[in-house]
Amino acid sequence: MKNYVGIDLGTTNSAICSYDGENVRLYKSPEQHDVTPSAIFIDKRGNKYVGARAYNNSARNPDNAAVLFKRLMGTSTPIKLPAIDLTMSPEECSAEILRVLFGFLPEEIRNDPETGTVITVPAAFNQMQKDSTMSAAEAAGLGKVALMQEPVSAVMSVMRHRKGDGVFLVYDLGGGTLDIAIAESIAGRVNLLAHGGIAMCGGRDFDRILLDNVVKPWLLDNFDLPEDFTVNAQYKSLVRMATWAAEKAKIELSSKEEAVISLSETELGAKDASGEEMYLDIPFPRAVLDELIEPKLAESIQAARETMEKAGLTPHDIERVVFVGGPTHYKPLRDKVAFELGIAPSTDVNPMTAVAEGAAVFAESIDWNSMTRSRKSTRGAISAGGRLDLAFNYIARTPDRRAKIAVKLGGTALAGAAFQIDSLDTGWSSGRIALKDGATVEVTLTKPGENTFKIFVFDSTGGPIFLENSKIVITRTAATIDGIPSSSSIGIEVLDKLGGRAVVDFIVKEGDSLPKKGQKTYKAGESLKAGSNGVINFKLWEGDIEDPVTDNRPIGLFTINGHDFESGVISAGADLICEYEASDSGNIWLSVTVPSIGGTFNSSHNFYSRDGGLIDYTSASIQVREDAESVRSRVQAVSEKVENPKLDQAMEKLDQATNLKEGESDPETAKQAMDSVLEAKKLLAQVRKEHIKEIRQLDLDRCVGFFNSSVREYARPTEVSAFENLARTARRSIDSNSSDFESHLGKLKGKNFDILWRQDWFVVDWFKHLSEETYLFPDKRKHAELVAIGREAINADEIDKLRRVVWELDNMKIGTAVDDEMFAAANIVRG
Repeated sequence: MKNYVGIDLGTTNSAICSYDGENVRLYKSPEQHDVTPSAIFIDKRGNKYVGARAYNNSARNPDNAAVLFKRLMGTSTPIKLPAIDLTMSPEECSAEILRVLFGFLPEEIRNDPETGTVITVPAAFNQMQKDSTMSAAEAAGLGKVALMQEPVSAVMSVMRHRKGDGVFLVYDLGGGTLDIAIAESIAGRVNLLAHGGIAMCGGRDFDRILLDNVVKPWLLDNFDLPEDFTVNAQYKSLVRMATWAAEKAKIELSSKEEAVISLSETELGAKDASGEEMYLDIPFPRAVLDELIEPKLAESIQAARETMEKAGLTPHDIERVVFVGGPTHYKPLRDKVAFELGIAPSTDVNPMTAVAEGAAVFAESIDWNSMTRSRKSTRGAISAGGRLDLAFNYIARTPDRRAKIAVKLGGTALAGAAFQIDSLDTGWSSGRIALKDGATVEVTLTKPGENTFKIFVFDSTGGPIFLENSKIVITRTAATIDGIPSSSSIGIEVLDKLGGRAVVDFIVKEGDSLPKKGQKTYKAGESLKAGSNGVINFKLWEGDIEDPVTDNRPIGLFTINGHDFESGVISAGADLICEYEASDSGNIWLSVTVPSIGGTFNSSHNFYSRDGGLIDYTSASIQVREDAESVRSRVQAVSEKVENPKLDQAMEKLDQATNLKEGESDPETAKQAMDSVLEAKKLLAQVRKEHIKEIRQLDLDRCVGFFNSSVREYARPTEVSAFENLARTARRSIDSNSSDFESHLGKLKGKNFDILWRQDWFVVDWFKHLSEETYLFPDKRKHAELVAIGREAINADEIDKLRRVVWELDNMKIGTAVDDEMFAAANIVRG
C-alpha cells in the first residue's frame, strides 16, 4: 500500500494529510486554509455547507448550524437545527466533516481500496466516544479506518522534525480538550512514557469565559436585557454572534497587545427588550485575557505536572515542551506554561496540522489487513524454497539508516557457495560473500520509506541457484513508537464468588502498554437456555475505582442472549472463556467462547452495545444533580469521620455540579457538571484507600442502620439473627483489617434487598421510581413498553410479573451512584 491518510477530527477545526512512505502532504480547504472548521450549516432551501462558510454563517443563524459536536461524541445528545426542523446525532455531524475532508484527497487515493486512514481522538476520550468516532467513519464511507490517540500522533509529527535523542513533553491544547504526552526518543525509537490531560479544557472554554466575564456584563450594562439572556432562546443569535466576535478578538491578541470585540448594529442584527439596536465595542487588552484564562491554564499546568509524576520525571529530565493545537499560537500562553513547568519551549511543529501529519505517518505502520488494525511486524524473513534449507532474516522496519540481513542455513553448508545482495534502488552491490550460517550483510537505507534489495545465491561453480523468494523490502520509518500507555483502566463487572459482591476485574490498567491482548475465564452465574429471554451480562466499566463499582463510568454491555444460540443450555457454573484485545487507541474487542455449547460470541458482530451508557445531556440535569447530591452526602458522611484535603477538593467539584440549573439544556454545561461528579468520585475513592478502616465502619453503620430503620420489621426471626451474626463478623473483619469485609458487606446488602424484594409494596414503589425517571433510560421506546406492561401487572395484581418487569428495567438503565445498594447486573463469576 502506498496511500496512508491522517485526519485530525477536531472540536473547532479539522485537518487531513497523506503520506506515501516518504513525504507528507497537507490538503488545504477550498479557501486554501490549512484547517477546515468543524461546522455544518444548512440554509432554508436545504443547501448544505461544511467548513469556513458554515462556521461564519453559524454565528448569525445558530438554528441552522451544528458546531462543537465533538464534545458530545459518545452521548445520545441530539444536535438540533430547529430552523429547518432537523435533528442529527454527534456521529452524523462528525461523518459530514469526515466525508468533506476525505473529498479533498486526489481521486486515486480516495478510490483505492487499500487506502488506510487514521483518525485521531483525544487521549481523554472514553470507550463510547471512540466507538462513536468509528461509527462516524463508517457512515462517511472511509473504508479501512483505525483510531489513534492525539498525543501519539503529535509525537510522531515531532519526530519527523526532531532528529536528536531526548525526552520531551507535548502540550496539545485544542478547541475542546487538553492532551499531555511525555515521550523519550532514542535513535528514532520513541517510547511514550506517560500521558494525561483534561477532557473539557480548550479554546472553546476560553471563549465561554470571555462571554461570561467580558461580553455579558458589557451588554447588560449598555442594553435592556434579562439577566439570563445567555440561556434564553430569544437571544440565541446574539449570544452566538457575540461569542464569534470575542473569539476573533482573542485570535487577534496572538499578534497584538490589544484588540476590540466589535460588531456594528448591522453586523449584530439584534435588538434589546426596549427595541434598541445593539452593537459591540469592547476594548480587550491582553492583560484581561491572561487574567481570565489563568485558572484554566493553571489546571492544564497541574495536569502536565501530574503526567510528569506518572512518568517519574522532574523538569530537569525533560529537554523541551512542544506546543500543539490552535490556542498555543498565543505566545503568552506558551511562555506561561514553559515558565511554570520550568521546561524550555519549542515550536518544532505547526500547531494546527501536527496531529494530522503524525496520524498519516502512523497510518503507514498499521497492518491494514488485520481485523484489529495491529501494527506491522518489525521482523522479516524470506526462505529460498525448494530443497535448499536457506533463509534470510532481517529487520523489516527501522528508523535507522542502516540495517542487517542475516543468513540462516540449515543442514550442511555448500562448499564454495556464495550469496550477494544488490540494491534495486541505487545499484549498490555487496559483492559475493561466502554462504554460511550466521553470515550478515549491513545495507544502507538510502531513502525514507521502502528500500528494495535482491538476493542472489551461487553454487560452488559460480552458477546461480534459483530462489522462489529473492526480494527483500526494508522500510525506513520516520520513527517507531515502542510503547503507548493506556489512558484509562477498563474492567468487566463480575461477582467475586457465587452469591458474592460485584467487583471490577480489570483487563487493561491505566499505563499498561498498548496494544494488549489476553484471556480470562469466568463462570456463568445463572443458567441460560437457548431461545429464552435471559441474558448473560459482561458489563464494562472505565475507571480505577474498586468500590463501589458504580462510581466508574459505564461504557457498555456485551451480552449473550438466549436468542443468540439455537440449542443447548449454558448452565450455572459453565466456563466462559473471554479473549480480549486493546488496540493502540485503547479500543476494546471481546470474544467469549462457551465450550459447553460450542459457541463463540464476538463483540464485532453487534453483540456489543454501548447504548446503556449513553446520556442525552440536553435533558440530563436531573440525573446529574441527583448523582451529585448522592455523592455529596457520602463525602459529608466521610468528612465527619476523617480529615483529608481531598474531601474539600471533592466538595468543590460537587459544588460545580449542584449549581447546574434544573432543566439546564446546554449540553456542554451538563456534561462538564457530570465530569465534575466523576472527578469527585475519584477523589472519594482515594480517600477511602487512605482511611480504609474508618470508612469501612461508616459503610457498615449505614447498612446496619438501613436494616434497623427500613427492613427489620419485615424480616423473619431467623433472618434477623443471620443479619446480626454477619454484622458482627463484618465488625471483626474491620478490626483485623481483613480483605473479607467487602464480601461481608455485600452479603448484608443482599439480605436487605432479599427481604424487601419479598414485599409487594416495595416492588410497586421501585417500579414507580423507575417508571418516572425516564432520563435514566437511553432506549425510551423499550422503557415505555415495559412501563405499560408493569402498569397492566399492577392493575391485574400480578406481582410476580411486575417483579420481572422491574428487574428488566433496572438492568437496562444507566448506572448511577444513587442506587448502588440495590440491583447488581453482574451475573458472571470470577473464574
